[in-house]
Amino acid sequence: MMEAREIVIIGGGPAGMAAALAAHEAGIRDILILERDAALGGILQQCIHNGFGLHRFGEELTGPEYAERYAREVYAKGIPYALNTMVLDISKDKIVTAISEERGVFHIQAKAIILAMGCRERPRGALNIPGARPAGIYTAGTAQRFVNIKGMMPGKSVVILGSGDIGLIMARRMTLEGAKVQAVCELMPYSGGLNRNIVQCLEDFNIPLMLSHTVSKIHGKGRVTGVTISRVDENLRPIPEESQYIPCDTLLLSCGLIPENELTKSAGIPLDRVTSGAIVNEERETDIPGIFACGNVLHVHDLVDYVSEEAALAGKAAAGYVLGKTKRGTGITIRAAGAVRYTVPQRLSTNEAGEVRLYFRVGRVLRGATITLTCGDTVLLQQKKRHMAPGEMECLVLKADIVAKMQDTVTLSCEEVAK
Repeated sequence: MMEAREIVIIGGGPAGMAAALAAHEAGIRDILILERDAALGGILQQCIHNGFGLHRFGEELTGPEYAERYAREVYAKGIPYALNTMVLDISKDKIVTAISEERGVFHIQAKAIILAMGCRERPRGALNIPGARPAGIYTAGTAQRFVNIKGMMPGKSVVILGSGDIGLIMARRMTLEGAKVQAVCELMPYSGGLNRNIVQCLEDFNIPLMLSHTVSKIHGKGRVTGVTISRVDENLRPIPEESQYIPCDTLLLSCGLIPENELTKSAGIPLDRVTSGAIVNEERETDIPGIFACGNVLHVHDLVDYVSEEAALAGKAAAGYVLGKTKRGTGITIRAAGAVRYTVPQRLSTNEAGEVRLYFRVGRVLRGATITLTCGDTVLLQQKKRHMAPGEMECLVLKADIVAKMQDTVTLSCEEVAK
């Protein structure tokens, strides 16, 4: 017999919990959170460093502390959740197929579904680094779990490839645990992490950051014995003449995060080719009515505070859909141009949407840039920003009067002012 639920939330991390609480506050009581791990909290369980909650709670918390605040609210409101439960499939008509040790395979017919599955790290197999397959190669997140949850050290002499936030944080963490971090190498001419992490995790510990460098070969068979580091040219190809060998026993990979969208694909939901997440409107509703997406499964965020904010928006909208309050218009497309790589949302359901927060990232470092929003030949909004970088997500607040002027297609562009 198929179970029926008003809202099913896939993922019990910060996004899933925030969405559940927002839906509950909007009047929905028939909610179920499905989480494949043994506890609520998602990736925050292993992020024991501080820096979370400054925007949401006005104080600095560790990852587990931030997750616990939301988990306590979920418990207090009696929102049902199922742990150790893996969702296998979702269909266009919102049937969720899941499996757990207790129930086996089961099906749920949902009125609305919220996708909050988070993201995964890009593994070595996707990087095509020459060399054998020795022990000692880990993604930064795997190493973080070993150190912070298992109490195990992956190695003593470390090279980190990629300067994403997890890689920067693990450079500091490994140093504090007694390891020697030889270098952090970054393929691009700029860091992929937040500036505060570069300062607090690398500069404060005298760890070198080698921009425009990559690992061109891994040495060792049974265990990593070293890596060859090469400078790259303007086409990001290694320059053999500018290479050096660094002995190490561990290589950590922090080469980007990929939204976990296999379930999204199986439902036939169109994905954005840049974010690898679903294409959504201002309420985070996908092209299938009643299916919403939020958090890192939609696009990779810098701060968990923004994840919670976005998830609350999706939870409230899902509740509105179940209660029959959602009105879908003809739609307005938001196009990224110039240095802007993508926007979220990618479209608006109507020009009567009210105030909209438009999130975006640039594709290169800009100093003294002008952000421009246009509709045809009409400039709707123009702002100047002193500094913008790919590692930092930007937010443009569109007031209701600006949104009301939008028609068909609007373009968001960003260009560096010529000096």
